[in-house]
Amino acid sequence: MLAPTPASPESAGMSKPALDRLENHLKQRYIDAGRFPGTQVLIYRRGKVVHSTAQGFADLERKVPVKDDTIFRIYSMTKPITSVAFMMLLEEGRVALDEPVHKYIPEWKNLGVFQAGSFPAFLTRPPSRPMLIVDLLRHTSGLTYGFQQRSNVDAAYRENKIGEVIKAGTLQSMIEDLAKIPLEFSPGEAWNYSVATDVVGYLIGKISGMPFEQFLKERIFNPLGMNDTDFFVPADKAHRFAACYSAGVQIGMTAGEATLKLQDDPATSSFLTPPSLVSGGGGLCSTAADYLTFCRALLNGGELGGVRLIGPKTLKLMTSNHLPGGLDLPGMSRSLFSEATYNGIGFGLGFAVTMHPEQTLIPGSPGEYNWGGAATTSFFIDPAEELITIFMTQVLPSSAYPLRRELRTLVYAAITDSNL
Repeated sequence: MLAPTPASPESAGMSKPALDRLENHLKQRYIDAGRFPGTQVLIYRRGKVVHSTAQGFADLERKVPVKDDTIFRIYSMTKPITSVAFMMLLEEGRVALDEPVHKYIPEWKNLGVFQAGSFPAFLTRPPSRPMLIVDLLRHTSGLTYGFQQRSNVDAAYRENKIGEVIKAGTLQSMIEDLAKIPLEFSPGEAWNYSVATDVVGYLIGKISGMPFEQFLKERIFNPLGMNDTDFFVPADKAHRFAACYSAGVQIGMTAGEATLKLQDDPATSSFLTPPSLVSGGGGLCSTAADYLTFCRALLNGGELGGVRLIGPKTLKLMTSNHLPGGLDLPGMSRSLFSEATYNGIGFGLGFAVTMHPEQTLIPGSPGEYNWGGAATTSFFIDPAEELITIFMTQVLPSSAYPLRRELRTLVYAAITDSNL
């Protein structure tokens, strides 16, 4: 796929001084302050790359700088790709959103809802309705993540190592383990960030008749030329793989002084070999350029360079709010953690969706959609402004700093010629 044309910000209705302010903000507040090792930002507007910068280090220990082709763990930014892949099967008439999940996973037919107890002795009640496939895509399934650390169900996930960053078992064994653990709530009653998109990846493999990772490669990555996106980093690309850090403050440090602790060394990372559990919820590594290619296809109505992933009407369905009753995430969420926590933000089929920018108290547009990853990577697509922003770094957790709010504010402040 041909790379987009680099151009001046002014040629696409944006301000270079304002975008320089964004980079200074990242350097002074995050890199120089020791909060981030390095950053990469790509901004695309009206068919042009108007801002492309990399600063700081991809690997502090080895003093390897961030470069345009640095490979990052994108964690939950895998979810939108998996969701689009599933909707490709829906467009082929091979599955429907209102089908019960147990049609494809029979061992889940009698899943109960948690009442009391702990693993493996739970007291449950029947759900008010079956889990539907749409519940998986919009995170209203009743599934959870162990790191939520809120309930005995979360504890059962941790005990069985379900949905952990270091993957255990296989997709099949995860499905079998989940059959033994009750749901947090009856499907459709709440929003809870969960392993649901891993289940979507499992369904893609089952419905398509090919391994999930092969489906992504043959139907999305290869056609679009996303050659650096995969569930592992091959040996010939390992020198481009960034280190991953955890954020923290050491005892005895000055208030506000930050430190980074190496969490995943790129020389010994589990991402250097193919995983046994191929996680559609958080398993991919990618580059900013590859992810921009994926986002460009979405901004262009599901097609790029003659390669169509999905139709524009399907994409519109995906980027509409699907939370029951038209609620936003804070109004329906039981999660202690998600990649979006603001009023006025709903959730579609794989993306958070801005419904009411004024309620978020952050500049934006109705219909903008986005998501992020655990290591603070993020993206947002604003169809009204013909805008894509991609941000890369490698710092866990993504909630450590208010970077995403700041990024939106600074990017939207750079627009001088608005389409709205």
